[in-house]
Amino acid sequence: MSTVIRSVETIVVALPRDVPYLGPLGEGEHVNERGYFVRRGNRTIYPTVDRSVLIKMTASDGIVGWGETYGIVAPQAVVAIIGDVLGPLLIGREPVDIPAIWDDLYALMRVRGHWGGFFTDAIAGVDIALWDLAGKMAGKPVVELLGGARRARIPAYASGLPRSTLTERVSLAQELVAQGFRGIKFAAAVSHGVVDEMRALREALGRDVALMVDLHWKYTATEAITLIRALEAFDLYFAEAPCAPEDLDAQADVAANVTARIAGGEEWSTEFVARARFAHRCVGVVQPEVAHTGLSQFIAIARLAAQQGIGVIPHATIGAGIFHAASLHAAASLADVPFHEHQHSVFDANLRFVETKMRCHNGFFELPDGPGLGVTPAPGLWAHVVG
Repeated sequence: MSTVIRSVETIVVALPRDVPYLGPLGEGEHVNERGYFVRRGNRTIYPTVDRSVLIKMTASDGIVGWGETYGIVAPQAVVAIIGDVLGPLLIGREPVDIPAIWDDLYALMRVRGHWGGFFTDAIAGVDIALWDLAGKMAGKPVVELLGGARRARIPAYASGLPRSTLTERVSLAQELVAQGFRGIKFAAAVSHGVVDEMRALREALGRDVALMVDLHWKYTATEAITLIRALEAFDLYFAEAPCAPEDLDAQADVAANVTARIAGGEEWSTEFVARARFAHRCVGVVQPEVAHTGLSQFIAIARLAAQQGIGVIPHATIGAGIFHAASLHAAASLADVPFHEHQHSVFDANLRFVETKMRCHNGFFELPDGPGLGVTPAPGLWAHVVG
């Protein structure tokens, strides 16, 4: 008798953090009764904790696969979708039949317009759990199921300088470079002067460090072009997310009128979303986020990018570390990955909540090992289950 999926469970975890995401709260920013605050710089809502949804998938032989997806805002939306829609349809399926399962799940809500958001986030978490389960059943790391590892470690760029003043942010950047990082990204949403910050970082770090800026979708095309041209004088490695993600024309306009590469794609869920933006030449670097894409669509987007000469530098976000391990497996399987984002204010603090050999050391990610993803929840994680 073949091994099939016996159960699919969801678990919401909320991990404490000392400083809000991107840095201390600014003027006019406050935490509401639900534990959220809105960054005035990009009008985006964030929680005061690192929250995600774990997926526990158990096979008929008792093997467990773990997945993880977004639970940053309204995590119960993802929980409901998996519990009410996706989970029941997975029971009895063979977990090695991943491409067919993805197609079947994605088709369920296509006619209702659910091509992204909570629905595809839920699929992404399930997809990661499927790959972990398949790897454990085969006794192989997931990267081997993806075609094999092209590298044993991956260069990391340090993302975010969560300090109040420019002097403090420059000092933190210097500390990160001293730790071995050869790339630093700062956030326009909390910057008091983007060009001034870029100038100060370049002067302090020299020319051998790649400097990137996340523009957080906050500019019009004309504003973004003007700003990026000014930043190019300081050897800008890439400018991320300059315009609203739904405005393809603005993104394409920016990319066509600056010299620096435009990066984007953290919010994309599938290759179908990517294909249209690649056709418009909106980006020179794509940033697949495995919590949105799952492993299946991460690889699909990366392969499509390679066909069109678009670079791949994976995104990394808030979580316990399971989906980050999945992202590293995917990145290790690709032909060329110059960097993988390192959310140092998240990853390093939360690594204690998982059992793994994955780590970031001397500016490089070291891959998890063992069957599947090579990462499982640590006992200490269960103290932070909510809802």
